[in-house]
Amino acid sequence: MKYLFIVQGEGRGHFTQALVMQERVRMRGDEIVAFLVGKSSARQLPEYFLSKATAPVVEFESPNFLPSAQNRHPRLYKSVFYNLLRLPAFISNMCVLRKQIKQYEPDIVLNFYELLTGLTYLFMPPSVPMVCIGHQYMFLHRKFRFPKKSPVELFLLRFFTRLTCAGAARKLALSFYPMSDDLSKRIVVIPPLLRSEVTRLKPVEGDYILGYMLNSGYLSEISKWHEHNPEERLHFFWDKKGAVERLDVSSTFTLFRINDESFLKQMADCKAYSTTAGFESVCEALYLQKPVLMVPAHIEQECNAFDALRVGAGIVCDGFDLSALLRSISEYQPNTLFRRWVSNADALIFAELKEVYLSRKYSMRKGLIWN
Repeated sequence: MKYLFIVQGEGRGHFTQALVMQERVRMRGDEIVAFLVGKSSARQLPEYFLSKATAPVVEFESPNFLPSAQNRHPRLYKSVFYNLLRLPAFISNMCVLRKQIKQYEPDIVLNFYELLTGLTYLFMPPSVPMVCIGHQYMFLHRKFRFPKKSPVELFLLRFFTRLTCAGAARKLALSFYPMSDDLSKRIVVIPPLLRSEVTRLKPVEGDYILGYMLNSGYLSEISKWHEHNPEERLHFFWDKKGAVERLDVSSTFTLFRINDESFLKQMADCKAYSTTAGFESVCEALYLQKPVLMVPAHIEQECNAFDALRVGAGIVCDGFDLSALLRSISEYQPNTLFRRWVSNADALIFAELKEVYLSRKYSMRKGLIWN
């Protein structure tokens, strides 16, 4: 089979999932014809993704949140207004997406939560079936439990998620734990996509706290904590544009530019992990049995953190309270069932992709769709 991957270019998780699927697709002898990446002009594609992608990478502008003045929490209303002003460019890019899908002639478009892809399938649907993959599709599952948050924010989150998968043949919902499928909504619950590098690591209990900051505005908060606790070793990764490979803030506090291999190695060797509750890295910490401090930056991450508590991932705080993380280490109980759940991923995912592929072939033979 031939796949076209379309990836949301914000944060680390969607890139990581795309690279995992690339590895597993190629192991089966199938082909990826291209990666299309939707991103804002403020982001640069991470080097680890560009170096590992085995097919052409094509960028296009897509709606995204604007960071706050402190570069921490996204500014919802200003983001909406800004993206409305960019609407003509987005409509033009939808036309480009449709042309590229026709040009590359894939058997399946695999969409990693990219909004313009869903809108393209909603308003100008290509003949190629789209399969959407991401933890966010759990938010559409009838049995998913939400935290007690603003009904408006939860509505907008679910509405945005529905737009990303408009017209999808399947929604593959990545989950921390097994759950029955929601077939009425074409939602199939599957395990997280963890890289083979993660599964090969042998975790040890180190002497430092590892962290990941998507938005650099959290640096002041972490630096302030470090000033009062200079004896604690901190290793934090960030994706600040133009950042050097390594910056020694002090003898015990180091900032690293995001690097895939180094990040995983340091997670295996740390004593605890702190993050803004992105799904992918929480799963990696769960697999490597590291207690996690989750600091949600927006409503999606608040749902991630609430869900992760069900499997004992760690604790949730409003800020980077590393003291609370240190206190939690002695009470942490590794989830031994999580690894077994993760091992089922390939069989479940490719069974669904094969069914979508065969269904399309059948429809083409019957003249129900045209290539």
